Amino acid sequence: MQTPDTFIRTPLPGAKKVEFIIHVAPQLGAAFTQITAEFTAGGALGPTPAQRFIYVLEGKLKLKIDGKAHTLAAGGYAFLPQGAEHTITSISKARAAIIEKIYQPQPGASAPEIVIGEESTIAEVKLMGDEGLRVRSLMPDGPPYDFAVNTMTYDPGAALSMIEIHIMEHGLLMLEGGGIYRLGDAWYPVEAGDFIWMAPYCPQWFGAIGKKPAKYLIYKDWCRHPLGTVSA
Repeated sequence: MQTPDTFIRTPLPGAKKVEFIIHVAPQLGAAFTQITAEFTAGGALGPTPAQRFIYVLEGKLKLKIDGKAHTLAAGGYAFLPQGAEHTITSISKARAAIIEKIYQPQPGASAPEIVIGEESTIAEVKLMGDEGLRVRSLMPDGPPYDFAVNTMTYDPGAALSMIEIHIMEHGLLMLEGGGIYRLGDAWYPVEAGDFIWMAPYCPQWFGAIGKKPAKYLIYKDWCRHPLGTVSA
């Protein structure tokens, strides 16, 4: 559990006019990296050795890939497969969540494709039929993709229906509102701006508290055998 008063900014190779908050990385035991990037106008990301997912929190970014330019405003996102040459620069002061993971190929699966989208255009799905808890899936599902990124929105008083314990790890960034998160045997008040890393098999539960909805961006590894790459 990390709160904004604990965040430390650091530079990364190849980036210009950007500061990074590295929330979680392999040094902590995670199999991915999740970062908040803070751009000044004209800032640019450096290269990555991994897949890259970027979700704009505020401001505007320009993505150039495959000879085309795309403008990403708040709520805009992109998935860039490992090895895809691209540039990301800021049009204005901006912040973005960045998730990077070394790709785990799956025999027989096609290569993952570039994804560029806007969260508000994705249909909400009720979680387990609960109208007060809605999910938007920002990544395609299927064998080419080895992780998922969703937003989850809870109406005031809504909560997960069970304490979850599973093999997937999570990176979670609170976007709006607040509530109570159970992690293991501890309970934490959380609000917009907080970050949580959940290791595999960490008992977890969330309930929204307050007068407005709570919303978070959440990563999980997905669609791969726990023993590694195996033939279908």
